[in-house]
Amino acid sequence: MGPDPHLKWIVSGMVFTQLLACYLVKDLSWKWIFFWAYAFGGCINHSLTLAIHDISHNVAFGNKQAKWNRWFAVFANLPIGIPYSASFKKYHIDHHRYLGGDSLDVDIPTDFEGWFFCTPLRKLLWLILQPLFYSLRPLYVNPKAITQMEILNALVQFSIDLIIYYLWGLKPVIYLIAGTILCLGFHPISGHFIAEHYMFLKGYETYSYYGPLNWLTFNVGYHMEHHDFPSIPGCRLPMQVLPVLEVRDFEGLTPTYKFSDVTGRKHHSVG
Repeated sequence: MGPDPHLKWIVSGMVFTQLLACYLVKDLSWKWIFFWAYAFGGCINHSLTLAIHDISHNVAFGNKQAKWNRWFAVFANLPIGIPYSASFKKYHIDHHRYLGGDSLDVDIPTDFEGWFFCTPLRKLLWLILQPLFYSLRPLYVNPKAITQMEILNALVQFSIDLIIYYLWGLKPVIYLIAGTILCLGFHPISGHFIAEHYMFLKGYETYSYYGPLNWLTFNVGYHMEHHDFPSIPGCRLPMQVLPVLEVRDFEGLTPTYKFSDVTGRKHHSVG
């Protein structure tokens, strides 16, 4: 369907907003560092991880400019503080190809996770530790050789981290990394991790959400539709798949959830 002409400008704006925030937080006390990391910076960083998700489908510059997309994902990665984009793309291809497949789709929790995190308190702990499991699970479930792009991603990322540290000290670096960890864990926006691929209705591997948080998440809530049309940019999913949604709703085939509700309980209504 062609690239999203606005994506590169939106992502660039978020990256430079976070760089400005690094300057603004450099003299704050630690409690305010973590407050703003959770309430503001982490929300931007979480949104950037979902921009990277969109970019991994080559929607920033189109399929004919794959290298531009890969390097733009590295640029989008900068405020996240931890190298992420190259590894994400490597495993995300398998996620689409082998959706729900054991030992192939690393978005699916391991048997240990399902066995151990089985009580409300343990599930809460699992939500808090979601960034840890999401990043380490691929290394255990389906390890792959490190690619050249992953090495370059890490070199660029750590170089920028060091430059920020040199210019403004440790606090801005902690602000970026803490924001990423906090907002990928127990946070309303993180509800999409659960709404996307954790089974609420038997027979469904993915679900959709059509509420306002899609404005912050590049329409990742349109997840059933994304898996049907992975080459369509997130910005166009609501328009392009409306006829499909009407058919699914008529036939009762579109399970939908609220991001905020699935962190604690399932919810069957749209919005």
